[in-house]
Amino acid sequence: MQWKETGMARAQYFVLKDGAAWKVRHNDKDVSYATQAAAMKAAVDAAHAAGKAGHDAQVLVQGRDGKWQTEWTYGNDPYPPKG
Repeated sequence: MQWKETGMARAQYFVLKDGAAWKVRHNDKDVSYATQAAAMKAAVDAAHAAGKAGHDAQVLVQGRDGKWQTEWTYGNDPYPPKG
């Protein structure tokens, strides 16, 4: 799946559980995958392509606790936060 970037904001690809499957969400569009590994690969590939096109990009995965964790970053990494 090829996602289209809008504007210059950081491109974010969210990997989350969807019943028995997994999905990648980007710009309010979802694409389903059978496994977490397939969803992660698709998200990283898309984020890498966005990075090559001049966008900072991140892949975030939702943990069992519902919190988002950054798994992969292209370009400027906001972590660790200042302070």
